[in-house]
Amino acid sequence: MRKVVLKMLKLFVIIFPLVSFLSCNNEEQKTEKTSSKSVNSETPTSIFDEVKIKLQKDPNDSEALYHLADLYDRDAKYIEAIDTYQKVLALKPNDGYIYFKIGTAYDRLNKPADAVTAFNKATKFLPNHAVLYNNLGVAYGKLGKFDEEISALKKAIKIRPKYSAARYNLGITYLKKKNKKAAMQEYGSLMKFDEGAADALLKEINGHS
Repeated sequence: MRKVVLKMLKLFVIIFPLVSFLSCNNEEQKTEKTSSKSVNSETPTSIFDEVKIKLQKDPNDSEALYHLADLYDRDAKYIEAIDTYQKVLALKPNDGYIYFKIGTAYDRLNKPADAVTAFNKATKFLPNHAVLYNNLGVAYGKLGKFDEEISALKKAIKIRPKYSAARYNLGITYLKKKNKKAAMQEYGSLMKFDEGAADALLKEINGHS
């Protein structure tokens, strides 16, 4: 599936930045953007049209469906993206990455409960995906479920010990639970490999009553 996306969209690059802090949206920021002509679904000669033409020939082309969903996602049309990702799942129900993408889209729609559901499904297929657990934790936090948030963030850190975003988020969650000592421990860990994130967390700790 990914091979087709790469062939058709060589200009797109997806990376996970090191520090996203509280927002899990930033975990999939794109470092390169195509022009609005290429992405905008209202443009007559857009890539959207090319993919849709392909789907007219074969509505069950899972690779083309994924490509279309990804284009919607990049164009901030998250409802359409989720609907299309669901169609991919109907064809490939064990694709954990699709659940991850659905969860991320729900988070961007500010629907953390739906995001948690999708992320939890993704963990069954992607047990070693640090970003997934970080985003799951952030979604739990938006629901006020801080114990679950801590558990998810700790899993992210266990998978990737030098994951700045997850450690920062964990420190913030400890502050929410009024546990400055634990937050300072995360600060100490961050100081060993990411002073910028450590300084940001320390400011939050010092400003917390």
